[in-house]
Amino acid sequence: MCGRKTLTKGKMEIIEELSIRIWDDSIEYQPNYNIAPTAIVPVMLYDRQRIVKLMQWGLIPKWAKDSKNLPMFINARAETVAEKPVFRDLVATQRCVVISDGYYEWRRTESGKLPYYIKKPDHAILPMAGLWSEWFGHDGQPKQTYTVITTTASEEMAYIHERMPVILDSENLDTWLDNNRSAEKALSLLKPFKKKMLAYPVSAFVNNARNNSPQCIEKNG
Repeated sequence: MCGRKTLTKGKMEIIEELSIRIWDDSIEYQPNYNIAPTAIVPVMLYDRQRIVKLMQWGLIPKWAKDSKNLPMFINARAETVAEKPVFRDLVATQRCVVISDGYYEWRRTESGKLPYYIKKPDHAILPMAGLWSEWFGHDGQPKQTYTVITTTASEEMAYIHERMPVILDSENLDTWLDNNRSAEKALSLLKPFKKKMLAYPVSAFVNNARNNSPQCIEKNG
């Protein structure tokens, strides 16, 4: 699964690297070293151009009557995303890219679970495939939420965990984002990331979601 991630780059860095044309400034953006479920973070959509909106991590289906009595859909499995009722209607019309530059995974060992930080060697953006939904509460106010799609871990990363987020190549971003392109073509992109990644152990400091500083991504040992 993918349950923690980072976005440590500045706003203008992200805009330039992803060629973003419109950025939603309704909430002030701050770099985050420990993004946990329910956090509100930048997510990229496409409407003839790349647009960034701020959404809450943990998808709430639009048909939900009460968001508090549902499981938190922070991840969707690539293998079943087109079949499960909570996700299947979103595949054709509400694909998104979750903007991150790294993620955490916990490796099981005899002494317990050890956190690892995983990123590209050059610390470039790590665009994750996602789905989003808009839900209206009892007050009539909309809430936009998203889920991260996961797949089988690559051979390189499998020693840490059996799953990993779907990481998209830069040349495939619009294929995934643009809902005018076929869902079948988009679904074909949901594969383990084959390019070189950098993974190293970090301290248990990251285990507490309230801890949000560069110490979270410092190498441990």
